[in-house]
Formats: sequence, C-alpha cells, structure tokens
Amino acid sequence: MTNANTSTNGNSGRLRTAASPEIRRMLLERPEPPRPAWKAELDRISHVDLAHVVMLTERGITSRETASALLSAISELREKDYEPLEDRPTPRGLYLAYEGHLIETLGEETGGVLQTGRSRNDLGATCLQLALREPFRRLSAELSGLGAVLTDRARRYREVLMPAYTHFQAAVPITYGHYLLGLAHALERDAEALDQAGRTLDRCPLGAGSIGGTTIPIDPDRTAELLGFGDPVRNSVDAIATRDTALRLLSAAAVLGVTLDRAALDLLMWSSAEFGLVTIPDGLVGSSSMMPQKRNAFVLEHVQGKSAAALGGFMAAATAMRGTPFTNSIAVGTEAMSHVMPALHATIDAVRILRLAHEGAEPVPEAMAARATEGLTDATATAEWLVRRGVPFRRAHHQVGEAALAVVEGRADTLWSALAAQGNAPAGPPQEVRPETVWQAAEFGGGPGLPSFERSIEPIAARWLEHDRRLTGWTTRWQDADERLRDAVSALTSRATAQAAPTSQKENTDG
Repeated sequence: MTNANTSTNGNSGRLRTAASPEIRRMLLERPEPPRPAWKAELDRISHVDLAHVVMLTERGITSRETASALLSAISELREKDYEPLEDRPTPRGLYLAYEGHLIETLGEETGGVLQTGRSRNDLGATCLQLALREPFRRLSAELSGLGAVLTDRARRYREVLMPAYTHFQAAVPITYGHYLLGLAHALERDAEALDQAGRTLDRCPLGAGSIGGTTIPIDPDRTAELLGFGDPVRNSVDAIATRDTALRLLSAAAVLGVTLDRAALDLLMWSSAEFGLVTIPDGLVGSSSMMPQKRNAFVLEHVQGKSAAALGGFMAAATAMRGTPFTNSIAVGTEAMSHVMPALHATIDAVRILRLAHEGAEPVPEAMAARATEGLTDATATAEWLVRRGVPFRRAHHQVGEAALAVVEGRADTLWSALAAQGNAPAGPPQEVRPETVWQAAEFGGGPGLPSFERSIEPIAARWLEHDRRLTGWTTRWQDADERLRDAVSALTSRATAQAAPTSQKENTDG
C-alpha cells in the first residue's frame, strides 16, 4: 500500500523521517533573500558616525546644535533602513553617496562636518572590525557547543569498547568516549587559536585618518569606548595598512577546518554498512532519488566541503595582500577582504553540522566490541605481557606477529592459542590481555583507562567553560557599548530639542 503522505512527511520508504529542521534550513531549502549588503555596510558606517559625532561634540569640535541635527538625520536614515538612498547613484562609492545625502538634507555647514578628523581609510578599517564581530561570535559559540557535546558524550560512552584505527586498520582497544575526548582536546586548541585571533578585534582603527593621523584634537579613546573596543590603535600606519585580524581569523578557521574534515570522515566511514560501528539518525541522512535502498550521511560530506572554505579564503586573501606596500591598498582592504565573510560563514555551518551529527550519532557497542576482537587489537597488550615476564620486546613482537599470522590463516582461533601452540605462552589466556580489559589497564600515556580518562576530561571541560565565559565577556561589552552610545546620542538630541523649545515658544508668542 502506498503512503499518500510520503511527499509531505519525509517518509521515503527507507527513511521514516525527513531531514532535521536545521539541516533543511542550512542545506536543502531555498534561503530567504538576504538583506542587501550595502545596507549592512551602511549600518556599520552610520554606527561609527554616531560615535564620531558624539566625540566631536564632547571635544568642542562640533556644536551641540550641529551634532543634534546630524545625529537625528543619521538615526532617521537607520530607522527607515536607508530607503532615501536606494535609488541614489554611487559613482564615487557608497559612503560619499550617503554623506552627499546628509549634506543635501542638512546643508554643508552641518552635513559637511561629518568627516572632520577622519578618512574613508580609518572608517573602512573600523567597519571591518565591527563586521567581523558577528561571524567571530557565531563561530566561537558553535565551536563551544560542539565541545560541550563531545565532552558530554565522552563521559556517557567512556566504557564502550571500540578499536582505535591506524592506517585504516584496527590497532588497539580504546573506548568510544576516549575517541570523543581526543577530538574535544584537538578542537579546544582550535578554539584557543580562534580566541587569540579574536583578541585583535579589540583594536579600533578610528582616528588614524588616511594614514598619518590628524591635527584635529580628536579623542580616539572615547570613540573606541563608544564602539566597544578595548583600545584605539596607537600607530596610524599600523591601523591603515593592516587587515591582520581577518587573516588571523581565517587562519584559525582553516586549521579548525582540517580537524572538522577528519572528524567527519571518521563518522562517514564508521556509519557505513562496511563498518557499522555508529548509527546516524534519519534526520541527518538522505535517500536517493533513484536507488531506494540508499541511506546517505550526506550532511557529513557538507562538513568536508564547507570546512575547506577557510583554507581557500585564507590563501586567496593572503595572496592578494602579498606584493603590496605597507600602506593603504585596494588589494588589501577590498579585494583580499572579499574572501573573508563567505569562508567564515561556511566554517560556522560546518561546525554546526558536525555538532548535530555527534548529538545524534549512537555507537553500536556489539559491533565495536566484535571488531576490536576480530581485529586482534589485543596483540600489543599480549606482547607487553610477555615483556613483563622477561621477554625482550623485539622477540615478543615477533612471536605475537607469528601468532597473528596463524589466526589470519586459520591455523589458530586466538593469539593466545597460537602462542601456546608455538610454546611461547602457557595454555589459557589471562584476563588482562583481552580487549575488554586491556583498555582499562591503559592508564599511562593518556590512555583510555578510567583514572587517565578522569585526569583528562576535567581540565578540558573547564577550558571549554572558560571559552564560553570569555565570549560572554566580549559580547556583553559590545552590547554595553551600544547602550552607552544610544544614551549619548539621546542626551545630545534631547538636550538640543529642549534648548530650542523656549525660543520656538517665544517666536509663536511674539507673532
């Protein structure tokens, strides 16, 4: 009987449920039309302008009346989502079209003071720093989420026996939790590298002018504070010539991408029928439009593809920067930067997908244990058992190797029976060389034994929590700065309105 709801409920026959909502939004559905990039750019420009005008007023460089008119006009443009600028030509760039509108609206005496003590160069560098905050925040948050999932599931599966693989061959007995904890350690170093790159977001280039600062007595510390930066850049050449924050973020994301790719490959292999060590839920796999038996963990292939974007973006950006003088440069500030955002957003998706995969993946303990036994993962422990009884390691290695060959060729059932037949071991294997006990005894060298596991998991869990706290600190500071800026703008505009009210009332009375 045909299921009439197959096309709507995601039941493909082989799969009982459709892709998860997050996977559908990221990979399968037609995305919502994005907000025009020029409007997002104007969000940042006008945000900087608000802080700049507040500072100019506080320094006595601009009058309160001029500041109030400018701040009100800029705020009105933001509220209207820049609708008055939609059909305005931009032959000399977006900023000059925006500034031209303010001059036409307010007059040159008011609109024309906006760039006092400032250039498009330091404005552009500052706007880039602001633009990088959100992908940095999202990538850091997603990575912390993945770290939390891995440490949680490492605890849950710390006693589930599985073979560790080297050169795609079963090697020694470990546990699935031990593997997950190893991945959590590697990704925590990626998170630390991302944190280090993120610290350069604290530098505010505003005030550097075109490249030589300005003779106007501005206060870069104040604008840095209003925009949520820790400090202004102390050298104007450094502020204008460099875009190292973007490169450092791309570099951290590129190394992270390598870890993500390798982790995704493990799940792809282990969830295949040939391995059968892990199951991936229906919400994270797809069927085939032609082959009804297929169950494809295609989301993991997206991790592999998306995790490569940062490496490509870094190479393209770094190559564009090379061969340019250490000063303002279109190749550096514009062409190189065009590769940054797509690469970071792809990396964010890759981390999120891998998190979803590990949240849904379930080990198959019976298959893992069987593979650990059939793969002769007890061989090393057997050789070490002989070493502890006085056999030189190289001789023990050779004897166990001969025993392994006998098992593979069908001349013996187990390593121990083969060793006993060769006269190299007594009959009956001791419990300590069986795979299910070997991993428990591997307490040294960071092995999977439970004392070793506990020594490993507590510090790494604490470090992941520290990443969360650090990110919360940054985002809180940015939010607090936004509130301070809103308050400063409101104070200037409301004060000017209050001062103008008596004059207006007097004019009405006299009339």
